[in-house]
Amino acid sequence: MTPKVSIIIPFYNDPYIDQAIVSALYQTYPNIEVIVVDDGSTLYQERIAPYRSRIHYIGKANGGTASALNYGMALATGKYVAWLSSDDRFLPDKIAKQVAYMEQTGAQISHTDFDLMNEHGTITDRAVSAKFPTAKAFINALKQGCPVNGCTIMMTKDLLRSIGWFNVSLPYTHDYELWIRIILARVDFHFINEPLTVYRRHPQMGTVRHFDSVLLEANTINSLYASRIDFLLAQLPD
Repeated sequence: MTPKVSIIIPFYNDPYIDQAIVSALYQTYPNIEVIVVDDGSTLYQERIAPYRSRIHYIGKANGGTASALNYGMALATGKYVAWLSSDDRFLPDKIAKQVAYMEQTGAQISHTDFDLMNEHGTITDRAVSAKFPTAKAFINALKQGCPVNGCTIMMTKDLLRSIGWFNVSLPYTHDYELWIRIILARVDFHFINEPLTVYRRHPQMGTVRHFDSVLLEANTINSLYASRIDFLLAQLPD
């Protein structure tokens, strides 16, 4: 039997939400649940209405993306959880290919390459993820910033339970901080070298509008974890 995958879509006033939901619902993989967590939205909920019978739609008070992810993932009933931002899209075989890889390798977490699109949904660049020749090079890159697109991630729910949830005190870099905690726990971070997600870059996205705050927060995380990452790197072969 194929293991269930829970796709968590945090939603806050995003006009692209229906496109994200469609891309999740029309996966080739048969055993999924789609959980949309409405983080106190006041706009665009009508775009969700046509899909309400096929998704779990959960409302909550506004608390930020980390809190919405934690809320949805706590409710997830799948062996695996995947995160899809409400302005991005999964390619149709994303879940099928990633589950197959993780079942074959026993990986607890994996991420993939991804394509870029603009606000109109036009693909602007392909296969843009950073690539690293070794695990040590990947871990070293974590000292400089986040080389992982969160919407390419799939992980076991058991891993989240053991490592801990997203840090809700970090509005912008909760994902970056969790990936570091996972690496420091000596969990292998697998990479699938194939674009399986389409990431939308547009003027209204949070990382554009709040760039200075994102950078400040990332620098704080760097300072907090740098010595522990250095200690880990020293244990690894070149």
